[in-house]
Amino acid sequence: MARDVYIFNAGPAVLPEPVLETTSKAVLNFADTGMSIMEVSHRDKKFEDLLNNTIAGLRRVMGIPDNYKVLFLQGGASLQFSMVPINLLGAGKTADYIDTGNWSNNAIKQARKVGAVNIAASTKEAKYTRLPKASEIKFTPGAGYCHITSNNTIEGTQWSTFPDTLGAPLIADMSSDILSKRIKVSDFGLIYAGAQKNMGPAGVTAVIIRDDLIGQAPENTPSMLDYKTYADNNSLYNTCPVMAIFVVHEVVKWIEDLGGVAALEKLNQQKAGTIYDILDKSSFYKGTVEKGSRSNMNIPFRLPNEDLEKEFLAEASKHKLLGLKGHRSVGGIRASLYNALPIEGAQKLAEFMIDYEKKHT
Repeated sequence: MARDVYIFNAGPAVLPEPVLETTSKAVLNFADTGMSIMEVSHRDKKFEDLLNNTIAGLRRVMGIPDNYKVLFLQGGASLQFSMVPINLLGAGKTADYIDTGNWSNNAIKQARKVGAVNIAASTKEAKYTRLPKASEIKFTPGAGYCHITSNNTIEGTQWSTFPDTLGAPLIADMSSDILSKRIKVSDFGLIYAGAQKNMGPAGVTAVIIRDDLIGQAPENTPSMLDYKTYADNNSLYNTCPVMAIFVVHEVVKWIEDLGGVAALEKLNQQKAGTIYDILDKSSFYKGTVEKGSRSNMNIPFRLPNEDLEKEFLAEASKHKLLGLKGHRSVGGIRASLYNALPIEGAQKLAEFMIDYEKKHT
């Protein structure tokens, strides 16, 4: 297949074309079973093999140590806003949260329903146009954990260097930049990510959790909210999102074929650089994020007025550049340059931006 559109949706996001091809075949016949991937039992041996291969592939591409479990859950990252404190914020403990945007703010709201929360730093007063400096972060001595959002999809900021939490487990919502760059997994106690940005379709959430953090939930925790339930059953306690996990498997395979996360990191830097170069040189377009906090995944920017922005979006759509409308809470334009967007997509957008500016200045 060869699509003639470029998709900049923030999520659900673009998927690699080879993945769409193999998935379309599995929709009709999964692993020569004669059954669709949508029909196969999660207890089927062939699916269990696929699940284990998916976990093994993630371990390889991310360098996940042996003392971490890889789990596949449902409920999106939003359910993790509750599961993290339920499992890790024990009685008498305080959790540190770094507030850098909409999604971290939502996580804070849910954690406060469970226990004590300290806002270790916030850039709300700066309208989330930057990340906090190390000197601005005030950790709680002996905190149960520290939570961050590694990439802020709406605001367009991304951590390049993760904070030193003074021994507290670092918990990261990596929904919008997992697999986009190399990280050291052992620096984290737990990583979670909704799949619908860089890993696969909506419907499955990956949780990568250090072994010693499993089994800390209170005894009265419902089974489906306890990480131990999933760890003890290899994510097969109940019917898991079979088709979504299949797509994750195919995405991981695609990443390995490309040369791994290191190769994607280089491509993502090139794509983002193509757009940031225009923003830095232009007096027509205005980036909304301070340079030191910029995201390679989501690039928000504004035009001189909203009428020009509406026209920009309409014209971009005619040029088959789709999904560029900014989040409803902030408006403007947002280009999401996730892993599966080919570099040609960033180049086509850059060409359109240059041409549009010439026509309106």
